[in-house]
Amino acid sequence: MTRRLISSGSRFEELAGYSRAVVDGGWVFVSGTTGFDYASGSISDDVEEQTEQAFRNIKDALEEAGASLADVLRVRVYLADAADFDRVAPILGRHFRDIRPANTTIICPLVDRRMKVEIEVTARRQDAAS
Repeated sequence: MTRRLISSGSRFEELAGYSRAVVDGGWVFVSGTTGFDYASGSISDDVEEQTEQAFRNIKDALEEAGASLADVLRVRVYLADAADFDRVAPILGRHFRDIRPANTTIICPLVDRRMKVEIEVTARRQDAAS
């Protein structure tokens, strides 16, 4: 199988020359995904709403790749403020409770001051996980 690139249409992808996701064989690599609503170009001020929107964006990319959250093996969470961890962790738990991927959470500045959380995942499609 050849490599397939998936785009959300975000202006950031064009600017920085990357794809929302890359499918390579059974592997799906989803780039760091923020709480921007790509359809409206808006982002909430609330970290919980940003986290939920990031998950919607990730789910859309995984679906286009023929995968789902159930296929996620690794998640990396980037938080702009450590104080937000207690608000973001329960959302991660709700989405990943039964999946239990490896997780790393990093506290760091993000490229846009409005961004409070960024999430990236690596998945392996079940049909390729032999």
